[in-house]
This record gives sequence, structure tokens and C-alpha cells, in this order.
Amino acid sequence: MSSADQGRPRPGTPAGLAVIGGGQLARMMQQAAIGLGVRIRLLAEGPDVSAAQVIPDHVVGDYTDLDDLRTAVADAAVVTFDHEHVPPEHLAAIEAEGHACRPGPHALIYAQDKRAMRERLTELGAPCPRWAVVESPGDLADFGLPAVLKTTRGGYDGKGVWVVREPADADEAFASGRPLIAEELVDFRRELSAQVARRPSGDVVAYPVVESTQVDGVCKEVVAPAPDHPDAAQDLARRISTELDVVGMLAVELFETRDGRLLVNELAMRPHNTGHWSIDGSATSQFENHLRAVLDLPLGPTDPHHPWSVMVNILGGAVEDLAAQRSVVLAEDPGVHVHLYGKTVKAGRKVGHVTVVGDDLDETLSRARRAADLFEKGSTDG
Repeated sequence: MSSADQGRPRPGTPAGLAVIGGGQLARMMQQAAIGLGVRIRLLAEGPDVSAAQVIPDHVVGDYTDLDDLRTAVADAAVVTFDHEHVPPEHLAAIEAEGHACRPGPHALIYAQDKRAMRERLTELGAPCPRWAVVESPGDLADFGLPAVLKTTRGGYDGKGVWVVREPADADEAFASGRPLIAEELVDFRRELSAQVARRPSGDVVAYPVVESTQVDGVCKEVVAPAPDHPDAAQDLARRISTELDVVGMLAVELFETRDGRLLVNELAMRPHNTGHWSIDGSATSQFENHLRAVLDLPLGPTDPHHPWSVMVNILGGAVEDLAAQRSVVLAEDPGVHVHLYGKTVKAGRKVGHVTVVGDDLDETLSRARRAADLFEKGSTDG
């Protein structure tokens, strides 16, 4: 076995739930687990990663190592995830050994493999951008430019994605040697996200549709609810969660085109960045409803507390001591909800987020952006 020897399940303290992956999503699951009285055991990539700092019962290991996975899940009846990257054959193996993976490998494959996702959504008649498998520059030429090239596996936060306007823009993608799909470069008006939580029984609750803003492929801010959001987005997310048999949270990221059409961009089968607002802005956070769903507990209401919630990600910038800067931010605006992830600051890295709720959208946006700027830039200048 590998580094899993650095941590072992504690005797006499069975886990109610095993969580694979030690990032900020698992960290925020722990907040919800405390209130529900659920004991989490974590498989963490290192002893000091974000979630391991707050979940005492953690095993340090490699999620691609089946023995490490077995050590982590041990006596846990249910297994869920901070990310979608666990090999599907490993998930099938631990399911065969009596652990319920939620979502299961039969569903998770559509969040792991973009080709499989596009094929299945096309089969279901869900609206998607025009797409094709491409294996060579010739295939891309046949598809037509401009286009977006994506690796079928492993891409996130803009990684493994190339916008191709000229043939030379695709050189890096083809040089990677990884399987690729091409998608049309959608002329969209805005990006939306529709989130639902689904139990094994099929019960589903939907959150308000939100509008997200991306910077360099990374989510920067979210407005909940999206102004003038289409009800069809919620209906589509409900249908996809049912058709794919997703258990837990599902985020359906969407393009809204300039003529009002909705196109599915990505799927995420876990709590999602576009749902972080729900911790402070909703009757039940996405993290609590994810735990309720995977443990087959009744789902909580998703009603917003206020007319508007704005979440802005804190990206690594000039400020290195975020804990010290926290007092500056809260002194200026005590109503800001601050969430720090315990991560070392690196340029552009998600190291936390702020949420502001309010009655006026412009004021709520301004306050949230100001707080994030203080964490990133450190300036208190107007």
C-alpha cells in the first residue's frame, strides 16, 4: 500500500459516510455533517489539504489506488465524492464489496467523460452545442472554426480546454495526445447553472437557477437567482438527474444564447461552485442536501432567505495572510459572509469565497465584489 499508512480508520468509531477527495467541497460537507450528526471519513491527498484540516477521521492516500480506497471506505456503507476523478473500475469494485457509491459509476461516467456525456445527452434529446469527436487537424477542419477543443477526461477550471480560431491554436491540444472532442464556439448571452438534489428513491428538489461569470475559465461570481431566469432550466436539470440516475447534487451548467435557447455546457455530480451561495442564502445549503440525498434522508427546502445572494470567489492575489485580512474585510462590512479554504495562496487559485445577501441587486453585487477585492488586492482605497 502507498501513503494510506499515514492514516487509518479509528477502531470503534464507524463512519456514517466516506468522502473521496480533500478539497474545499469536502471541507464544506463537514459543516453540514456536524449539524446532521454524520461522521465523515475522508480520503485526502495529503495531511494538510483543505478538508483534512477540519475532518479528524481522515486517511491520506491516492484515490487512483484501489487499496487506499478500500482503507478509506472500510466500514462506511455510503461513499460520495469531492471530485469526479476516481477510476470507474475502482468504484465498481467497492460497490461489489457492499459500499453504495452515490452517485454510482453508471451515472458518474457522464461527469468524467465529456464524449460519453455528449453522446448520452444527444440520445436523450437534451439541447447541446454542435459537437464531434476529433482525432486530427483534418477532423477539426471538417468540423469548422471557430471551435472549442476539450479533453474528454480530466479537464476543469479551464484546464484541458482550448478556444481555436486559427488552425495553429489547436497545436497544443493535439500535441497532448489526449482524446478530444470539438464543440461549436457558442455565442451566448450569459452562463446559467441549474442545480438539483436527488435521492435514491427518485425524490428531487431544485434550487433557483443562478447566473455565473467566468474569468479565464474559472468561476468568478454567481448571482442567485439569475435575473429573468427561464423555468426550463430547472425542468431540464430535473430530467437529466432522473434519466442519468444521479444520486446527490447535480449541477447542469448552461449557455443561454442570444436568441433565448438553452444549451448544456457541463455536468457536475457533486456540490458545485455555483451553489456556494446556498450556505448563507438558502433554507438548506447544497452541502446539506447532498448529504441528505446520498444518505437517503428527506430533502430540505431550497427557498432563498433574501431576494438576492451574490457569491464571489476569492482568487489568490497580493494578499498572502488571508486570516489577517479577514478582520479588515469584516471591519469594513460586518454583513459579509467569509469562507476561507485553508489553502496556500497561489496566483489565480480559489482560496475562498464571500457571500452577501440583500434586497437590492446592485448594492449586493458591489459589497460582494468589494470584499473579494480586499482579500485579493489588500487595498482599502475606494
